[in-house]
Amino acid sequence: MSSIFGIGVDIVETERIRQSIQRNGPSFLERVFTKAERDYCDKMKKYEIHYAARFAAKEAVAKSFGTGFGKDFAWSDAEVVRKESGEPQIVLHGEGKRFAKENGIVRVMITLSHSDHYAVAHAIALTG
Repeated sequence: MSSIFGIGVDIVETERIRQSIQRNGPSFLERVFTKAERDYCDKMKKYEIHYAARFAAKEAVAKSFGTGFGKDFAWSDAEVVRKESGEPQIVLHGEGKRFAKENGIVRVMITLSHSDHYAVAHAIALTG
């Protein structure tokens, strides 16, 4: 039976992400998003909405771990991918994957939503 290790939620203004992309370009995108995430978002008409949702997801996962961003969790440690059904899923890498293993986290459930102005994500980290 699974137990909840932690939950996280984050909301992001899509305009803030659009401005960060315009101001910092590739350096921002490469620091925060994986190549697969960038490829996905860049092909969307309103790319900033999709980037904002993924930004919120990474924040929500960090909160569900109780770590925030730092030595135990980096932006690149959580990647949002889509299942064949279209459902978003988190794939952990690097220190995020190590932290999950050390703390018995076996799954991170995620949900995303966005509008023209905001993106929100919820994450639940499950053990056992």
